[in-house]
Amino acid sequence: MTKKIENQEEVVVAEAVSKTERFFEENGKKVVVALVVLLLLVAGGYAYKYLVMDKNETAAAELIVAAQNNFAGETPNYDLALNGDESGAGFLAVADEYGSTKAGNLAKHYAGICYLHLGDLEKAAEYLAKYKAVSGLAAEVVNAQNLGLQGDVAVEQGNYEKAVKFFKKAVAASENTFTAPLYLYKQALALAAAGDVEAAKACCKTITEKYPNTAEAREAEKMLY
Repeated sequence: MTKKIENQEEVVVAEAVSKTERFFEENGKKVVVALVVLLLLVAGGYAYKYLVMDKNETAAAELIVAAQNNFAGETPNYDLALNGDESGAGFLAVADEYGSTKAGNLAKHYAGICYLHLGDLEKAAEYLAKYKAVSGLAAEVVNAQNLGLQGDVAVEQGNYEKAVKFFKKAVAASENTFTAPLYLYKQALALAAAGDVEAAKACCKTITEKYPNTAEAREAEKMLY
């Protein structure tokens, strides 16, 4: 009985091997091509990551320095920071050429701020919206600032309901004692401007309760009484 089972197993294995051999005889070229394509895709992914992406990250980080210096100097030159000149690139060039990098993403945020200072609200809104939120404690503040600035643009455009939404998102993006009370207060002002006084007071109450030692809390108390 045991011998019979062993013989049956040998037949099954032989048939499986035979079918496998026939498969490779009939499809061998296709299988090899598929494997080569897969290897090329994997290799291409690594090549892009280490040869292209990392190289672009470095180039973008080097380019953005000149624009940042013009932006944050003792006498900021927002037009020069935005457009650059022969001595250095501006935020627009970094954002347009290296937009997928970390520095390129940040350049979009900076470009939006520059446009806001230069009075071009539409372009400010456009570039601030292009910025993609990133993770990390320090990055959360930039994320919040970006949303808050979009709220500021909406206020300038007289769209208080839109501004309220942005300020609300800005508060949620980073609940620290610097940005959270600031954007809560701006939210209260936008709500009041939109005619929703009760909601504005609710924001002010949140500020006085959660952030009592801030300048915004002192301003919020004035709106409560």
